[in-house]
Amino acid sequence: MDDDLDQALGAVGPRLRALRKQRETTLADLSAATGISVSTLSRLESGSRRPTLELLLPLAKAHGVTLDELVGAPPTGDPRIHLRPVTRHGMTMLPLSRRAGGIQAYKLIIPASSSRRHPEPKTHEGYEWLYVLDGRLRVVLGEHDLVLEPGEAAEFDTRVPHWFGAAEPRPVEFLSLFGQQGERAHLRAQPRTRAQG
Repeated sequence: MDDDLDQALGAVGPRLRALRKQRETTLADLSAATGISVSTLSRLESGSRRPTLELLLPLAKAHGVTLDELVGAPPTGDPRIHLRPVTRHGMTMLPLSRRAGGIQAYKLIIPASSSRRHPEPKTHEGYEWLYVLDGRLRVVLGEHDLVLEPGEAAEFDTRVPHWFGAAEPRPVEFLSLFGQQGERAHLRAQPRTRAQG
């Protein structure tokens, strides 16, 4: 068992170096992003410093990978994603993806009580795509005040002030794909064929 652990930890250094080189990041840049000294980062990459959880967590975040990917944990064989709902501002968010970085997928549920709230639009970096599953979603986006029905979708730059709420006194459920600035959800659709006249 100890040999397996030593082997797994020994593989972390080369993996860290490969991730940093792949992203064309210097040790100094990575140090600034993680708060870990350049000398510690160098010793981790060379294998002369044993990795700890306190060092690996910020490195995984900085490289946009999961901790499992960083340490090369074997796959469990279980494809299910274990959802851990988070409630923020009265909205329940269920993460549907578990990969750090890249486009993130969520299912969101907004309670009926939000239909009585006054919109308070916010902005942040990123790009978002929405798809309504059930209920009616009120979307305030810049100067627009829209209601999306089940089966309707919207996409927008999140630097535009935006707010979501239930459009009626019942909950609304929708899917959200969120990515950093410049990342967009790409949908493929078959082209419509022209009617033969």
